[in-house]
Amino acid sequence: MLYNVPGRTGQDIPDEVVLAVAAHPNFLGVKECTGNARIAAYAAAGVRCWTGNDDEAHDARHGAGAAGAVSVASNLCPAAFARLMAAPDPAAAAALAPLIDWLFCEPNPIAVNTALAMCGLVAPVFRLPYVPLSKAQRERGAALIKAAAPFLDGIDPDKVRAMEDDEFKLVSRY
Repeated sequence: MLYNVPGRTGQDIPDEVVLAVAAHPNFLGVKECTGNARIAAYAAAGVRCWTGNDDEAHDARHGAGAAGAVSVASNLCPAAFARLMAAPDPAAAAALAPLIDWLFCEPNPIAVNTALAMCGLVAPVFRLPYVPLSKAQRERGAALIKAAAPFLDGIDPDKVRAMEDDEFKLVSRY
């Protein structure tokens, strides 16, 4: 699978390269992060695509022909993302949008790891140079997670909390 993530790599894989590689028998598809117009063009050409843009995932799947999503948010809400990929649900997509936007307030994986710790799903350990979100961002995130709770299987909104700074453990190596 090719990963075309120009925002991370500073390089955009040209269409002709993707189409050439797509002819290989071991080619699975491409994670495409440049938008749904490109996904639609690849899908029309018979190239399987997964969106890498969580905020566009619902529309990519049900409007642009994406096979699904390679998603950050799905680490926090896998069942909700699976439902969004399985069938059109604009109401659920809109309800999850503020939480998805918050998950990208800092470079990945900072927010999602912080959120998982805030929900009690992982130990609150960060390996430097990554650190948890600020207390203000954690408070904002806790409110967003609680608001999205009807769409989040396995997360008890009563157990979601912003946590204190000293509850996080920062390590330089394992």
